[in-house]
Amino acid sequence: MTPGRSSTRSAPEPDPTADQATEDAMSNATTVSPAHSASTASTLITNIAALVTNDPSLGSPLGLVQDAAVVIEGDRIAWTGDQSKAPATDNRVDAGGRAVLPGFVDSHSHLVFAGDRTQEFNARMSGRPYSAGGIRTTVAATRAATDEELEANVTRYLAEALRQGTTTFETKSGYGLTTADESRALRVAARHTDEVTYLGAHIVAPEFAEDPAAYVALVTGEMLDACAPHARWIDVFCEKGAFDGDQARAILTAGKDRGLHPRIHANQLSYGPGVRLAVELDAASADHCTHLTDEDVDALANSRTVATLLPGAEFSTRAEWPDARRLLDAGVTVALSTDCNPGSSFTSSVPFCIALAVRDMGMTPDEAVWSATAGGAAALRRTDIGRLTPGAYADLTLLDAPSHVHLAYRPGVPLVAGVWRRGERVL
Repeated sequence: MTPGRSSTRSAPEPDPTADQATEDAMSNATTVSPAHSASTASTLITNIAALVTNDPSLGSPLGLVQDAAVVIEGDRIAWTGDQSKAPATDNRVDAGGRAVLPGFVDSHSHLVFAGDRTQEFNARMSGRPYSAGGIRTTVAATRAATDEELEANVTRYLAEALRQGTTTFETKSGYGLTTADESRALRVAARHTDEVTYLGAHIVAPEFAEDPAAYVALVTGEMLDACAPHARWIDVFCEKGAFDGDQARAILTAGKDRGLHPRIHANQLSYGPGVRLAVELDAASADHCTHLTDEDVDALANSRTVATLLPGAEFSTRAEWPDARRLLDAGVTVALSTDCNPGSSFTSSVPFCIALAVRDMGMTPDEAVWSATAGGAAALRRTDIGRLTPGAYADLTLLDAPSHVHLAYRPGVPLVAGVWRRGERVL
């Protein structure tokens, strides 16, 4: 696939319930008083210096429009174009010469957890290499946490992500590793998003360390039965120290048989079968993709499986960066996501990941922004998010900058000045 293409399959838009920030708290934009309720009113956002639509029919993957305007009707985009041609609406927002782009689509996160791994991070930054086993620390803390504690954590990190422009997110289980704990993690996640992933196969549960086959049987049997009603996706960590190719195939195939579509943690720490297995099973995404052979790249390029890159993990573990340039030049569809988790990538900031991708992974600012919006949507097999075109959900991010390029040009600066989700201004 090439940038600009995405799957035609769609799904319901997630409905995160993170705490809403105060209206206009980070923006100087001026809003005319609404004439009707948000559910029926139309709103014109005008005086946009640069509008990223991700509509390739406008001449580039970003579909960039200068001196632009957007019309929102209800929860959808009704019109985009030159502000001089904008239709009349009930409400009007002056963007003040700022840039507007689609809300970020974070298609890979691990937000249902408890505990803290500060000491592990500190030790790693002092010279200890990262390995998959650190997950067990979070498993112990998550099992000990109450439902209310898990809910509070998810809500906190969603609010944090929203302030940085994320309007859609996927999140996983994977820190319970018992039938009861995995199913409750998914129930917590499902109260915040429709993009819920069953990751019972994160690592082999500690109590099954001497009998991984029995744990695979649990993950594909009783645990799957309990978890499938609460999830859309199934995932597996296919890696040394976690699950090998045969185990991963069995797990993902069992999930497909229960109506869950595959995604896979693939080729993060070493070369392995994960990427080719993802393509074989038509997984929506192969995530990490750090250690790739030419055959892996060719397989991705000739499939609809998205390569989801997670630069926060490489930043936090001092690991080798994924070669985004190699993937893009081969025609692979690339997504950028945070991998927000307490062990290897404790960031909820998509703008930070955009800056890393441009600086260290060979992406241009345009490619990185596309991958964090339309690319993330493609990794979720969605066409109703990640773009600002008529009929798409009205999920928008207003930057306190005249161009989307500032996301990489001014790393670490809080540039998000406003967020609309499903047509409602939430920041």
